[in-house]
Amino acid sequence: MNTAQLIAILSTAIATATPLVFACVGETLTERAGVINLSAEGTIMLAAMTGFATAKLTGNLWLGFLAAAAVGAGFALIVAFGSISLKGSQIAIGFVLALLGADLSSFLGNPFVRIPGPTVPSWPIPFLRDVPLLGPLLFRGDLLVYASYVLIVGTWFFFYCTRPGLMLRAIGEQPAAAFARGTDVIFWRYFYTLLGGSLLGIAGAAFSLDFKAGWSHRHTAGYGWIALAIVIFGGWNPLRAALGAYLFGILQSFAGVAQTTIRAVPTQVFTVAPFVLMISVLVLTSGEWWEYGLRGIPPRVRRWIQQTVKATPPAALGQVFEPD
Repeated sequence: MNTAQLIAILSTAIATATPLVFACVGETLTERAGVINLSAEGTIMLAAMTGFATAKLTGNLWLGFLAAAAVGAGFALIVAFGSISLKGSQIAIGFVLALLGADLSSFLGNPFVRIPGPTVPSWPIPFLRDVPLLGPLLFRGDLLVYASYVLIVGTWFFFYCTRPGLMLRAIGEQPAAAFARGTDVIFWRYFYTLLGGSLLGIAGAAFSLDFKAGWSHRHTAGYGWIALAIVIFGGWNPLRAALGAYLFGILQSFAGVAQTTIRAVPTQVFTVAPFVLMISVLVLTSGEWWEYGLRGIPPRVRRWIQQTVKATPPAALGQVFEPD
């Protein structure tokens, strides 16, 4: 494999991962606020259909993204109202919405199956696109790709370098303490749940209007669950979650190459392999027994690996908050 082929594979991986970056950052925001939005699968699928249908009917690409974000915010509002105000089970509400969104996307999207529609145009950045190695890899994409870079860095900076970011982490870790210091926990949980849901919706539109342009039944099947898994793998850190999304993109890119070069293996194996490998990595890094493999490593290095790989969820994740 020469350098040009490797750059082509990695560029494809970045394009593949871009919708997942929006989804993972959105879910990270929601879960950092203490709410589990398990509707990601259905949200992404219904938003992908809605975004494509809106863009096709109106001829306006950005109205498609706006409609998709509205779908994501609408599902997130149901999760927030049911779990925060009505104090229902976040898991049950999200799971039902995941099923509902998937079925609705197939039913409502039937007229739009496999028809051409608008797509996000490529927009190479002048001068930067000609930088050796980095130019073809990072700066020959489209506006969504560049927006994902800004989203990753901006969210990380917001989390760890700003006072509102500290407040967000507080309402997911110690909501009672945050409330005692004057933070309106209920309002901000609603806000970040809707914001995260909107990003899930944008992720759906990014699939149907960019990465997998068009619409078909179950067009984005599996990606919502993968996004939820990557958030856990990323330790509820937007930067690590984005790295997880790019890892999944690389796995899919190499699977695509292997599918054309190793013809003796059924194509279904390569289609499923990235999902299986990503879940396997999650299992390996989440279990306690994986640490046995680190016993021969010097203690200082072992502690660094454990702190880097192992992560704990926000302490109040999924818990109902009742102001005193």
